[in-house]
Amino acid sequence: MGKIICFISEEFADFEVTLAFHKIKIVGKREILSMGYCYESVVSESGLHYKPNLTVKEAMELDDIEGLIIPGGPIRNQHKELTELIIKLDQEEKMIAAVCNGPQYLGRAGILNKRKFTTSCTSERISKLGVKDPFPRENYLDQRVVRDGHVITARGRAFVDFSFEIFDYLNIYQGKYQERDLLFQEIMDR
Repeated sequence: MGKIICFISEEFADFEVTLAFHKIKIVGKREILSMGYCYESVVSESGLHYKPNLTVKEAMELDDIEGLIIPGGPIRNQHKELTELIIKLDQEEKMIAAVCNGPQYLGRAGILNKRKFTTSCTSERISKLGVKDPFPRENYLDQRVVRDGHVITARGRAFVDFSFEIFDYLNIYQGKYQERDLLFQEIMDR
């Protein structure tokens, strides 16, 4: 099993990924690392301070990344090294999951051009911000969560559904509750 990386930046929506990371670490027994453009602490949307374990450049050198998760947050500029990491992980068919406004990074990296996706970021909101729309809107689906191959996207209010889609992709719960479920079914059939 490889590492699961979380990209963090100023005002990221930490609540959108805490359930996912809790179960990935505790039940899935994966190593979790936070990643930023540099080692400076960032303040999340909830006001908590987070310090990255590694930089995006360092993550490019890792050969055991199993997946990348990107929480939502403000629409912001994207550094070249993050785009390169997303493209690399996409080519390696590693899990790439982004929630709320997080898919903006996938859109700018071009990996949504041939995939269905969802996001909380509407074209109206982009227009109000006066920035270039990072999304290929023709591939947008009006759904809570969309999984297209190894790419998972979700709206912000669907962060629980997003977590469970990640669990399913990573086989976090596969077989762990089989015995209990069989016993429950046996009792129900009586």
